[in-house]
Amino acid sequence: MKLVINKQVLENVVSSMQAFLEKKDSSAITSHIYLEIINNRLIAKATDYEIGFETFVENISNYEDGKTTVNGVNLLSFIKRLKNEDISLETSSSNLIIKQNKSIFKLPTYDANEFPTINKYENLKELSISISNFMNSIKKISPAIDSNNPKFELNGALIDIKSQKINFCATDTRRLALTHLENMSNSEAQLIIPKKAIFEIQKLFLDEAKISYDNNNLVISNENSTFFTKLINGKYPDYERIIPTNLKYNIFIPKNSVVESIKLITSLSSNIKISFTQSAILFESLDEDSVANTQIDIDLNIEKIFYIAVNAKYILDFFSMSNSEKVRIGFNESNLPFYLEDNKFITIVMPIVLEK
Repeated sequence: MKLVINKQVLENVVSSMQAFLEKKDSSAITSHIYLEIINNRLIAKATDYEIGFETFVENISNYEDGKTTVNGVNLLSFIKRLKNEDISLETSSSNLIIKQNKSIFKLPTYDANEFPTINKYENLKELSISISNFMNSIKKISPAIDSNNPKFELNGALIDIKSQKINFCATDTRRLALTHLENMSNSEAQLIIPKKAIFEIQKLFLDEAKISYDNNNLVISNENSTFFTKLINGKYPDYERIIPTNLKYNIFIPKNSVVESIKLITSLSSNIKISFTQSAILFESLDEDSVANTQIDIDLNIEKIFYIAVNAKYILDFFSMSNSEKVRIGFNESNLPFYLEDNKFITIVMPIVLEK
């Protein structure tokens, strides 16, 4: 294998592969990037078996067909040190030789035939929604995805395809985030996408792409790139039973003022108490060693005083994903779960229970 390529172009490709490499064992072939020249273009692949990415570039010159693998972390480390000019890559025996002007680097390679196959998918169903709507939906719920939960299904986001709508759901057991799109033509199914895949998808695809799936895999592809992830096997909790059907109180609160007030009093502790009165919203830090409070004067038109105690991060995460200047907060009683809503996006939060 042999080619000449612009340093910045190659760096961009190799950088995009880093999240898909095996990091714990540098001797594993999955710590390597697969490189192949075929049909006048350079193909690059990376996978740790659970998640993978493939892309290609056509602006190469002085090339000879062939394939190899090379440690992805080390390759990126070398490339970053080079000038933004053309560089050459060439395989020799069991090495990849990288040259630019008088600089030469040599990295060991593995047998490319041993690299895992990551793009042999058959009989996939296409998910008929736009990539922009898909991205926007998973972005809204992504802060609520759990990490390292013994119930593996909670370490991912649920795509619940129903007859009339597609629900996007995530929970870390302290809160549940949910948004939905209309379902025009997709068959009913449930897909649990791992947290890592959710975040990588948002980095890779900004333009139009096709989303496909089967019982075990999700594949997203466009003209230049293909991403895949294995889905999480398991039964997602019955999230719909958590959604309240009746709420005693529904109030619209000003987003920017609430965010400013919360940030003002959470410099020492993220746990806060928010009290609602007829004429104000009161914010109070729950830090035992300090005092911090503020308030917003606002006519709420409510009959009784009530409060919520909560980790402020949950509220701020919701506001960061909402688009409206005013959002709805709903609840039944103090110390019970409360409900935040902005259009089709909702979050239900478990409170910190305080002694009354």
